[in-house]
Amino acid sequence: MRIVIAEDDALLRAGLTHLLRAEGMEVTSAVDNPTDLLAAIAADRPDVAVVDVRMPPTFRDEGLRAAVEARRRQPGLAVLVLSAHVEDSYATELLADGAGGVGYLLKERVGKVADFLEALERVAGGGTAMDPEVVAQLLVRRRSDDPLLSLTPREREVLALMAEGHSNATIAGLLVVSDGAVHKHIGNIFSKLGLPTTDGRHRRVLAVLAYLKA
Repeated sequence: MRIVIAEDDALLRAGLTHLLRAEGMEVTSAVDNPTDLLAAIAADRPDVAVVDVRMPPTFRDEGLRAAVEARRRQPGLAVLVLSAHVEDSYATELLADGAGGVGYLLKERVGKVADFLEALERVAGGGTAMDPEVVAQLLVRRRSDDPLLSLTPREREVLALMAEGHSNATIAGLLVVSDGAVHKHIGNIFSKLGLPTTDGRHRRVLAVLAYLKA
């Protein structure tokens, strides 16, 4: 797996580089600003970009903007963004093209190496990896006009786990139900949200996007 890292904190940048190389991955570039990120992606054609949301010069959302632009320039590029704070709008913007291959993790999750590497692999495979804390906060922000209110409590549980990026088998294990039950719940979710009947992976991304926007 070829990876570009964009992180302005020198220690974290070096730590990520060392960790990923120790896991046998190829870090082609490690930069500290969004301009160099876009240049590195154009030159290296990586599989995944690991990007800090807040970068120079204003330390607001330059990293996120660069990540969205990179995906526009290189369709199919997987992006895993890191943030010190929960900003669910960032996750929504990343998923806006409906293409998958995106993740949003809190930086504290990087310290949990197994979780971080699992999220990276999931994103590289075209899935989604939303930080559980983002999902938890979204659960308490439901509006009265929420289109997801038509879902049953169990269907909302399944959708929340889909937003974290879990497979059907993993969801079944976490909820202690059969794979068939999960498949049925997901089918109901797709139907109630009016999602297309083809391309299962694309529908999963659209369902997660609806969940984040609601």
